[in-house]
Amino acid sequence: MVQRIGLTGGIGSGKSTVAGLLVKQGGVLVDTDAIARAIAQPGGIAVPALEAAFGPGVIGADGGLDRAVMRQIVFSDAGAKLRLEAILHPLIGTETQRQAAAAGEDAVVVFDVPLLVESGRWRTIVDRVLVVDATEQTQLQRVVARSGWTPEAVEAVIAQQAPRRARRAAADAVIYNESLTLAELGAQVWGLWERWVGPGTR
Repeated sequence: MVQRIGLTGGIGSGKSTVAGLLVKQGGVLVDTDAIARAIAQPGGIAVPALEAAFGPGVIGADGGLDRAVMRQIVFSDAGAKLRLEAILHPLIGTETQRQAAAAGEDAVVVFDVPLLVESGRWRTIVDRVLVVDATEQTQLQRVVARSGWTPEAVEAVIAQQAPRRARRAAADAVIYNESLTLAELGAQVWGLWERWVGPGTR
């Protein structure tokens, strides 16, 4: 039985929706993006190191990381991206391991990892990789509609993520979430769960 599923996909692909559907089947979600946000919130363990590395300008009035400011710095400075990752990745890794261990030995753990392909190490950690795929135009439209970002901002994020072909090449299964209804998407997730894990809680 598959017990460790790595879930990834580009921004706006519908990955988070698929994560929720996998949880409904019985999976235990470990969301690395949520962990990254949590450790950079006011009082978060990463905040002092972020301020020391990038200055007080990256810290918002609430005492947490100003993600918009940080995003602009990273997009304009490749070295800044490396420094940010050097701070965040070890902390994210520690919390990811803690949450996975807390799920229990018999749990099916779903690791939601936006940069699974880019990191290179996840292939040795998970049993299967599931990629949620959509065209870049669809990704852009979805993100602009839900977030209010400019198209240019979304395109910058897409450009920093792995190409679609690289994600698909790393996958054990791909869900092409281009024009699926939620019911159709759910049926694909259920079928995959049944093949990899066994009967779910449909």
